[in-house]
Amino acid sequence: MARKRRKPMAEINVVPYIDVMMVLLVIFMISTPLLTQGVKVDLPQANEVESLDPKPAETVIVKVDVQGQYYLTIGLGKEHPVARNALVELIKNQLMVTPKLSVLVAGDKDVQYVYIMDVLALLSQAGIPNVGLMTKTLEQQDPETISATTSGTT
Repeated sequence: MARKRRKPMAEINVVPYIDVMMVLLVIFMISTPLLTQGVKVDLPQANEVESLDPKPAETVIVKVDVQGQYYLTIGLGKEHPVARNALVELIKNQLMVTPKLSVLVAGDKDVQYVYIMDVLALLSQAGIPNVGLMTKTLEQQDPETISATTSGTT
């Protein structure tokens, strides 16, 4: 009786590779949150990068203090406190009146970064495409020499 020859099987056993990949996935899932913890830094004041020269009537300044309170100055008007949920509506209304609206965000040096990011998100919801970030607080600057850098928030 003749013996039949078997053809060699050309399949790779992938089960050990799946086990290794699962172990690596678990290691990365555990170690990633440990790597993304923030470090407390004291940000310095920046030199003037780009000087904006907006018309005062077309400028809105949103100021954030250390406690996370928002203050709004429209044009040459007076600074007044504004609630977080009212900020979007006020900016939208001003944008309808003034289509070329310039928005500047001023934050105290010690303000938590989350408040600045919240203002940027609110301005994006209001439809503001570009926002200027002021490099000094309003008390230290003349209104004529506002120093800001522009960045997109869309």
